[in-house]
Amino acid sequence: LQVVLREGRAQYRQQDFAAAAAKFSTALELCSKGFATEDPLKPTPDDISRFASWIESKLVICYLKLGQPGLALHHSHRSIIQNPSHFCNHLRQAACFRCLHRYAEAARSTMVAQCLYVLAEGAGLETSDLIQLYWQAMIQEALSGERSFSVLYTPFEKEDKADKIQEANKTFAEKNPDYVQHIFTDPHGIHLLPERAESHPDQQYLLTLGFRNREIGKAMEKSVTRKLPVFPGQKTPFSPSMEEESENFWQNTGKKIMAVMAFIGSTKIKDERGPCARAIEQFHHASLLSHLQRGEQQAQVMAQAMAELATVPYLQRVSQEDDKLLQSLMADAVDILAGRTGERVWTKIQKV
Repeated sequence: LQVVLREGRAQYRQQDFAAAAAKFSTALELCSKGFATEDPLKPTPDDISRFASWIESKLVICYLKLGQPGLALHHSHRSIIQNPSHFCNHLRQAACFRCLHRYAEAARSTMVAQCLYVLAEGAGLETSDLIQLYWQAMIQEALSGERSFSVLYTPFEKEDKADKIQEANKTFAEKNPDYVQHIFTDPHGIHLLPERAESHPDQQYLLTLGFRNREIGKAMEKSVTRKLPVFPGQKTPFSPSMEEESENFWQNTGKKIMAVMAFIGSTKIKDERGPCARAIEQFHHASLLSHLQRGEQQAQVMAQAMAELATVPYLQRVSQEDDKLLQSLMADAVDILAGRTGERVWTKIQKV
């Protein structure tokens, strides 16, 4: 293993990224066979995970350099699953999303990286400021190309939330007359913006969204305001005969809804619906992709959901009940990726 890694690092320094990627892939295979520690009979799970995560992170950089951001993203998810508390893993994930022009998701990854950096390091103000600038840039990129919806952030202290939401909706309508077909303010969770601590310490915001299309707006509100996340259009489990209907739904509605969900998540660490809410949204997304026979995309979304679940305990306190759900969903994601079928927690959530 050490020989393979030395060769991989040498090729990496020589900028032969294809050869380096091949060596690092071989190193991962050796890790899976128990060669990550000096004594293969007494491996430390945490040490092996961190080591595997480091190799995955090298693969992320190699594939980004080779112009293959999709493959790099796959390895970035895996690096986070193995070591979710390391902020650099989330920054690499953000770089992958950025190269794929998925700016809202890049913004979320950067926000998570910023939160983890402050919690773990705390001291490097310059680094913290740079991460916040990147986060801000990704939010601006996400909005600059968006034509179907607009947003407004309203400073929120400890006022009556219902009154503040009503006031925010009214202000939005006045400022954005082209996006008033449907307006709502996210009631679940307070949002954060990438502002430096010295200028706005701990400032929280309400997020208001307005849409050009009334039906998209209504469907979006239904998706994000219920306690248990739902995906419009999935009233009953899809069957093969409904594949064409599913495709039409995805092209006309599903894609737009996922874009808005991703943007909402780009400024919200904690969700009042529960710590697993965002992962459940991704399970819905993966389920729809499965019915559309898009196995590769489904696997990518499931890996993203696993990375999201693995990171949750490092961002917020998790109750015993939520921890049980989190672990069950993680096990379900592994089963889905492995192609195993059967009764699972996710199946029960879909039925509900």
